[in-house]
Amino acid sequence: MTRIRVSVMALGLLALAAGARESGVALKDDVLRAEPFGDAKTVGTVAKGAQVTIVKRVSGWYQVTVGKTGGWVRLLSIRRGQATKIDPAKEAGGVAALSSGRGGTGQIVSTTGVRGLGEEELKTAEFDEAALKKAQSFAVSQADAQAFAAKGKLKARKLDYLPPPGD
Repeated sequence: MTRIRVSVMALGLLALAAGARESGVALKDDVLRAEPFGDAKTVGTVAKGAQVTIVKRVSGWYQVTVGKTGGWVRLLSIRRGQATKIDPAKEAGGVAALSSGRGGTGQIVSTTGVRGLGEEELKTAEFDEAALKKAQSFAVSQADAQAFAAKGKLKARKLDYLPPPGD
């Protein structure tokens, strides 16, 4: 625990020295993580409306400092820039409406196109035959898939295509 805090604090100090800082505000209460992963250890919290300093972005995560605490928080929990009179809860609601498919007309919303790979990973990607074979080993036959569906009492349903846009 102490080692993680020291590491996070050291990263924060390095970022401060590098001058790569940007301000932001928390759109909702969230936890700060030791690494940019959902299952990483919790190192602190950030309250809705709190001012944060954005140190770095990796995939769908911001590395931030809140007061003297540093850690990683999900990208959609932070709005870049200074706090304004706009209610952060309404902004978070707009993003939530988008993800639920309930966004109304006239709303300004934002999304992230995070798929798990960053620009650097894509640039340095190399073919890995062993990984491909491992992925292929998870395939099942059509008969096995149908047996699994029958065991779970799943039934096939035919759905109509969506109408063309404008109809």
